[in-house]
Amino acid sequence: MTGAILAGGQSRRMGFNKAFIETSQGGSIIERTVRIVRSIFDPAFIVANDTAVYGGLGLAVHEDIIKGAGSLGGIYTALYRSESEHAFVTACDMPYLDPGCVRAAADRAGEADCVIPFIGGLLHPMHAAYSRRCMSVIEDMVRAGNLRINDLFGRIDTMRLTEADFPGLDIARSVENVNTKDDLKRAGIDEERR
Repeated sequence: MTGAILAGGQSRRMGFNKAFIETSQGGSIIERTVRIVRSIFDPAFIVANDTAVYGGLGLAVHEDIIKGAGSLGGIYTALYRSESEHAFVTACDMPYLDPGCVRAAADRAGEADCVIPFIGGLLHPMHAAYSRRCMSVIEDMVRAGNLRINDLFGRIDTMRLTEADFPGLDIARSVENVNTKDDLKRAGIDEERR
């Protein structure tokens, strides 16, 4: 299985590139994410439109195949560039991504087109395994002007994982992402560490 880190967001709500916020675990959020993804998946890469920003992290960086399609386009690029049938997709703004939780989801990849945590009443598409079978559905959605990522899951074979599928693991923490300065406070991260 291929590992893909999506780093294409504009960080509009944060006002600066959240990927490079320093964590208490050592290094920035994206550096930590790269270490985790590389330790589990081979090959692994980053999807980002500004390839120069992420070029020094030790992974190949691929631009979006479909420009301006947001996270949906990032997933498409991850699958397009994947050397295997499945890609595990995560984001560059998840400071507590847990290797055990990643493996637990990735291990179920062959069971559906998408294997995705459903935690706290929400789907978490940036902590999920996708099959290349999703690509044609994504293409259809983009052509129709529908970039709502949650609409994808009603159009493909989706397996929702609950807390019970992550025994002994803090999946709620692993899927947590930071989009605003309030999110940083909630996550216990000092926004000055950037």
